[in-house]
Amino acid sequence: MARSSQILKRMTVSEISLSAIFIALAFASAFISIKAYTPVFAFHAALFSLGSLASIFAIVTHYRLRSSEPVAQMIDGRPNYNYGPIKFTAIAALFWGIAGFLVGLYLALELAYPQFNLDLPWTNFGRLRPLHTSAVIFAFGGNVLLACSFYIMQRTSRARIAGVIAPWFVVLGYNFFIVIAGTGYLLGVTRGHEYAEPEWYAILWLVIVWVTYLFVYLFTLAKRTEPHIYVANWFFLAFIVTVAVLVLGNNTEIPISLFSSQSVIVWAGVQDAMIQWWYAHNAVGFFLTAGFLGIMYYFIPKRTGRPIYSYRLSIVHFWSLIFLYIWVGAPLREIGRAHV
Repeated sequence: MARSSQILKRMTVSEISLSAIFIALAFASAFISIKAYTPVFAFHAALFSLGSLASIFAIVTHYRLRSSEPVAQMIDGRPNYNYGPIKFTAIAALFWGIAGFLVGLYLALELAYPQFNLDLPWTNFGRLRPLHTSAVIFAFGGNVLLACSFYIMQRTSRARIAGVIAPWFVVLGYNFFIVIAGTGYLLGVTRGHEYAEPEWYAILWLVIVWVTYLFVYLFTLAKRTEPHIYVANWFFLAFIVTVAVLVLGNNTEIPISLFSSQSVIVWAGVQDAMIQWWYAHNAVGFFLTAGFLGIMYYFIPKRTGRPIYSYRLSIVHFWSLIFLYIWVGAPLREIGRAHV
């Protein structure tokens, strides 16, 4: 019986298609690494190539170890939740949080004792400061949001997360983006926009990961066994969709070459400043506010053992945030500058 099941086991469409995509990406990245104009871009292209090869190895290993039977959605009448990606992002959040705080401590020592600068380009304040802010906000905070959203989505929907490879692609792909962005800061490859420093190729990869994240979330909600969508999921969806809009709007740029890390922003002058701070303030409003409100709407009632005071009021809260906060940002920033 075991032998027949082994014979009947076939690679799924997602396994085959993703393997083909990563093979193509590995060869393309290796070619770009050879032709790159700068050593830093060659290094990042090589990382993409190595990451693609590691992904192919992981997919093949998963295929060899998994059962020929599809993953059970229910076990003994209870949802068979997938906690693997959640555990990974929880550990990653702890790692990036400690790393970000240590970099912040080193920056404080640089301000108090300038000799800590070491007269090295990759240890000066200008390069380490965005590494600190991004590590704390996007690496630590982002992994917390991924872990909690995947956990809350499954528990409130009473359904296993959609996909087998897709959730792992989201969490691993997002942390790969963090590695590319962080090493870029240290090596001097940035756009010079606060909280939006990664160059075009890192943003392109992030968009692919983020769209997959949205699809995983929507498909999981679509197969929920609960009759209604819990309010925390509304906040998480707002966080996912709005962050995508913000990133695409603020990173509308044209690479000067496929072999260069540099790009040209389509916005110019005042428009660039307005859109940059519309992005930055709404990154606070929807990355650091909407997502964490979703976390609180689940865990606070859960830990206190009391339901939400007013579910209708929570919906009013959600739509008030969506309609009002999105306009905050660039006008507020420019008004502050005018008074200065």
